[in-house]
Amino acid sequence: MSYATQSQTNITVGWSLLARVMISTLTTLPCCVFLFINGVMLFTLRSKPIFRVTSRYILLFNLLLAETIQMALSQILYLLAASRIRLTYPVCGVLMLFSSLTTSVSPLTLVVMSLERYVAVCYPLRHSAIITIRNTAVAIIVVWTFSSLNVFTRVLLLLEFPFEDLESLQMKDFCAMNNMFLDPMSEHYDKANTCFLFVSSGTVVTSSYIGVMIAARSASTDKASAQKSRNTLLLHLVQLGLSLVSTMHNSMLIALSRNVTRIVLVRSQTVLYVCIIIFPRCLSSLIYGIRDHTIRPVLMYHLCCRLKLSVVSAKVSC
Repeated sequence: MSYATQSQTNITVGWSLLARVMISTLTTLPCCVFLFINGVMLFTLRSKPIFRVTSRYILLFNLLLAETIQMALSQILYLLAASRIRLTYPVCGVLMLFSSLTTSVSPLTLVVMSLERYVAVCYPLRHSAIITIRNTAVAIIVVWTFSSLNVFTRVLLLLEFPFEDLESLQMKDFCAMNNMFLDPMSEHYDKANTCFLFVSSGTVVTSSYIGVMIAARSASTDKASAQKSRNTLLLHLVQLGLSLVSTMHNSMLIALSRNVTRIVLVRSQTVLYVCIIIFPRCLSSLIYGIRDHTIRPVLMYHLCCRLKLSVVSAKVSC
């Protein structure tokens, strides 16, 4: 190997390492910010009695918990892929099952939250009798149970695969859901489950939105409450759509890889990851943290509390 060729190779390797560090930093920083906001929001929803005894805030806590776990898992898998660390099939399978669990919990919780808003507008006199703490707890248990059954089905499909025929349990590619489809049946089930989940969820949320719109025209309905609930349901539809788009992340990258250069693909992957994987997981905190007049002052207090404490400490030390 000539000196010029060796130097070019060293530069390429160095640039590749530098590029991976920069890309990892660009994705980790917004993820850490969003995780912090979600964490503060979760703490806020447990800090006051009103949040712990109101059904919609309990449902919001459940939604945020699932999205925060999903965001953290996504970032861990992204960093592992960027670092070119390949996991074993069992370890990757466990991470994918947790990811699948939280992916199912989010749209189902949005469905329950939409039904709660529908009852609040269309049956205001019966709302307190229907939407109780007990019924809310039962709804959350049903959501997690249904999502767990989906995970259990995936485990059964994975167990059907003859792992003994593999040369090694070490994965040949990075850990991702598509790379865990060792059997065609698993891939078919994933597509069918995703289609059923989002079509049914979208139908329920859309029906709730239409029901609220019709009720808003009634003379006996509180116009301000109906308008606010209608906007909330519209935001739930947007959240559901973004969750659906996030399931197409890998398919979009595969389509891009056939038409663009490697550098453009890497940049596009970073943008898509932040926009359709990370950002939607923080949307609930931003929506309710800004729109809800009960949450907003408490959330802002907890977000700014440490900053105020640090300023006070600096003054005291001076």
